[in-house]
Amino acid sequence: MDTLNILYLVGALLIFASIMASTLSARLGVPLLLLFLMVGMLAGEQGILGIEFSQYGIANFVGQAALACILLDGGLRTSFKSFRVGLKPAITLATWGVLATVMVLGVFVTWLLDVDWRFGLLMAAIVGSTDAAAVFSLLRNGGVKLNDRVQATLELESGANDPLAILLVTGLIALNVDPAGQTVFGFLILLFQQLSFGLGMGLLFGYLLSRLLPKIHLAEGMYAILILSAGLSVFAATNLIGGSGFLAVYLTGVMIGNHKVRSTEHVMRVMDSFAWLSQAVLFVVLGLLVTPSNVINVWHYSVAIALFMIFVARPIAVYTSVKPFKFKDREIGFISWVGLRGAVPITLAILPVMAGIDNAFMLFDIAFGVVVLSLILQGTTIPIMANLFKVRIPTNDDPKEEHEVWVSDKASITLYEFEVQSGAFAIGRHPMDISKRISSDEISVFALVRRQRIVVVDEDTKLKFGDSVWYAMRGDHARKIAKIFNDTTLDRKAIDDFYGDWLLSPSVKLGDLPFFTAMMQSESLVDSLQSDPNDSPKSMWEQTVAEYVTGNLGTALVSGDTVAINDKWSLVIKEMDDKGKLRTIGLKRQEQPI
Repeated sequence: MDTLNILYLVGALLIFASIMASTLSARLGVPLLLLFLMVGMLAGEQGILGIEFSQYGIANFVGQAALACILLDGGLRTSFKSFRVGLKPAITLATWGVLATVMVLGVFVTWLLDVDWRFGLLMAAIVGSTDAAAVFSLLRNGGVKLNDRVQATLELESGANDPLAILLVTGLIALNVDPAGQTVFGFLILLFQQLSFGLGMGLLFGYLLSRLLPKIHLAEGMYAILILSAGLSVFAATNLIGGSGFLAVYLTGVMIGNHKVRSTEHVMRVMDSFAWLSQAVLFVVLGLLVTPSNVINVWHYSVAIALFMIFVARPIAVYTSVKPFKFKDREIGFISWVGLRGAVPITLAILPVMAGIDNAFMLFDIAFGVVVLSLILQGTTIPIMANLFKVRIPTNDDPKEEHEVWVSDKASITLYEFEVQSGAFAIGRHPMDISKRISSDEISVFALVRRQRIVVVDEDTKLKFGDSVWYAMRGDHARKIAKIFNDTTLDRKAIDDFYGDWLLSPSVKLGDLPFFTAMMQSESLVDSLQSDPNDSPKSMWEQTVAEYVTGNLGTALVSGDTVAINDKWSLVIKEMDDKGKLRTIGLKRQEQPI
C-alpha cells in the first residue's frame, strides 16, 4: 500500500509541478511543452528525484493514448472554414511534404552518421513529421493572430501527417530487421490501407456521433467523457483493422465539433482540460524516459540534424508542396519555420527500441535532442517570425471571452465579455447605448463588472477604463462591439498601417476611385487607338474591387491578402464572411514598390 501511495504522490507532484511551471512559460518566453519535458528530466534517474524509468512499453502506451486525446481535441476546434483555405496544401504537406523531408534528411543523416541508408532513412522518418500537440499549443495559445491560410494549413497538416510518418517508421523498422521480406508494392498497399481506413472510420463514426449526441440527455459533465471514450474507441478500432487511428480520431473530432448542439455546450472546456492533462503526462513521462548524459553524448548529431531539417529539408518540402497553390514566398517561409517537432518524434523513436534494432537507443537520444532544439529555436520565435514574414494580422475585433449557452435543443445565445481599453471609444458611454448602435433587438447587457464586482446598470451608468461588460447576443455582432471597446490609438495606427487609410466596398469599380482618374484616362486613350476595342480584355478600371482582387490572387482569399494596383497603391483584404465572400477591402498607399 505504501508503494502505491508513493506512486500516487510522485505522479501527482510531477503533474502539479508541470502545471505550476506553466506560469513561467509566458514570462520566460519558453514553450510550455518544453517545461513539461524539463520537469520529467529533473525527476529522472540523473535528476533531483533520481527516479529510474526505462519502461518503453508503458511510455508508448501513454504516448499513443495522449496523442489520440490531443488530436481529438484539436479536431473539435477545427472549423470547416479551415478546410476552405488550407485543406489541399495541408494534404500535400502531410503526404509529399513528409516524404520529401524524409528523403532529403535521410541522405544527410546517412552521410552524417556514416550508416546504412535504411538506418539513415529511419532516423529521418522519426523526426520527419510536425507535431500536433506542439502546433496546436503554440499557435492557439501563443497570442499571435495569423493569416487564416497559414494557420489552417499548419494545423491541418499537423493533424493529418502522423499516419504517413508512423507508416514510414514501421516500414523502415521492418526494412532494417528483414530487408528481403519488404517490397515497394507491399508498402504502397499498406499506405493506402492506413489512409483509406482512417479516413473512412473517422468520417463515418464522426458523422454518427454528431447525430447521436443531440438525441441523448446526460449530466453536463458526462458529455465530454462520452466523446473522449468514443474517440478513443474509434482510434483503437481503426488501428485494429489496419487503418490510421490518429487520422480517424482527428476526423471524428472535426465532425463532432462542427455540428454544434446543446449536448456539446460544456464539452470544449472539459476537453481542453483533458488535452492539457494528456500533454503534461505525455511530456513528463518522455522526460523521465530519457537519460540526459546520453543525449549530451550525441548532442552534435542532434544539432546538425535539427539545423539541416529546419533550414534545408523542411523548406524544400514546404516549397514543393504549397507553391502550386500560389502561396506567397513569405507564407512559405513562415510555414517552413513552424515545422515544430514534439511528442510524436520521441514516441516514434520508442518503436525501434522495442523492435530491438541495433543502435536504437542512439536514435532515441538524437530524436530527443532534435525535439528540444526545435521547441527552443522554433517555438520561442513564432511571434518574431510571424512579424518578419508578415503573416501576422493586427486586430482589435476579438472579444475577451465568449460562452455559448443553449436555451433549447436547437437555439443558443452567446455571452461575450468585452473589456474597456485605455482610450477606447466606449469610455464615458452607457453600455446599452453601445449595443443600440449595433442592434437593439439582438444584443442586451448581461452584466457589468467593475473592480471584480458586479455593478447595477442604471440610466446614469458610464463605462470606465478596465470595466468588463458581458453582452448576450444573437447574430454576428461581436466584432463590431469589440472594436468599440478595443479601439485604442495604438491599435488604430497598427491597423491603418496594415490595411490602409481607406476602406472600400467590394462592389465599387476601380475606375470610380478618384485616386486613379489620370491613369484610367491614359489607358482609355491607348484603348481608343486599337482597331477593335471590343476584342480587348476588360480594362482593370471596369472591374470591381472584388473582381480585381480575386482575379489576381487565384487562390482562396483570406484577411491580409495584398494585391498591387501599381507601384504606389495596393488593395488589402480586411474582412470576409464565413463562406469566403469579401466584405471590406483596404486601399493602401505604398511608399515603396511592393
